[in-house]
Amino acid sequence: MRYEPKVVGLMLAAGRASRFGTDKRRARLTDGRTLLEASLANAATAFGELLLVVHAGDAIDDLHLPLQVRVLHTARAERGLGASLAAGAEALSTSPALAMAVLLGDMPWIGRQTCLQLITEAGPERIVQPHYDGCPGHPVLFGRAFWPALRALDGDEGARAVIRQHADHYQAVQVDDPGVLLDVDHPADLDRHAAPTTPSTCRPTRS
Repeated sequence: MRYEPKVVGLMLAAGRASRFGTDKRRARLTDGRTLLEASLANAATAFGELLLVVHAGDAIDDLHLPLQVRVLHTARAERGLGASLAAGAEALSTSPALAMAVLLGDMPWIGRQTCLQLITEAGPERIVQPHYDGCPGHPVLFGRAFWPALRALDGDEGARAVIRQHADHYQAVQVDDPGVLLDVDHPADLDRHAAPTTPSTCRPTRS
């Protein structure tokens, strides 16, 4: 019998990383793994099915991807984060899963237990988001009732509008995990795991 996961993972990694200066997906963490490899490996411990969205011209054959990761190359990534998310949501539209977890390829410090905690709260008509120290983070889990809205996204704005429009279905989950807030924008961010610190103010989530 084929295993059907309750929640499928959708990881977005098609950005050009202009603030970082180079392809940050291949930047090395202090443990030797690339940023994208670490983000995928951590997510793979909690999500049995993962779809990785990259740009149509991206060559990622040199990266060590977990076995359950499928790769979607999409030209829609040119139009921005929202368009990448829409392409991924469309590719997953036939999945029987109850919800989709939107993850980012530059967030390797999200704990497995955090993801499992969020999965237990997921449902077809729920939007579930972790909060740490009063700030919303990632991943955000969208029940399948909201997948059509995700598929309709375009441009650079992510799914914040979907969350706002369905506030009555939104559930904040308090977690003890600063990793839900920690991403990599600059090379100096790569060693954050040694002494995790949270932002002084909450930043809007990108998805």
